[in-house]
Amino acid sequence: MQKKVTEPYLVDALSFTEAEARITEEIRPYISGEFTIADIKRAKLSELFFNDNGDRFFKAKVMFITLDEKSGTEKKTAAQMLAQASDIKEALKVVEKGMEGTLADYAIASLTESPIMDVFPYSEDEKKKVILT
Repeated sequence: MQKKVTEPYLVDALSFTEAEARITEEIRPYISGEFTIADIKRAKLSELFFNDNGDRFFKAKVMFITLDEKSGTEKKTAAQMLAQASDIKEALKVVEKGMEGTLADYAIASLTESPIMDVFPYSEDEKKKVILT
């Protein structure tokens, strides 16, 4: 008897149909037997930080801080990002390295391990390597 598993993957696609076709193409070499795609959801991620040293993905909630000139108060806008790393400390470094050069002030509000098994970008050229030295 074969064991059923459910694994989430992140695929860059323009439509749900394309996402299903791409995930089928990417996963087929690694599995034997039948498989079904149970669900496709749209993910709201503003940035992906790849790291060749990482084997897991961490979701970062980054708060961009802007000053409202009319009221003189700080306004925080949340953005979800994904960082590839081996552990949470490395994920923090990967996010900070990826955010270098950002002109806006920001704060990392949370950093949690994501259940995502792998990420398939639209093309390999789109992978932004953030390798820590």
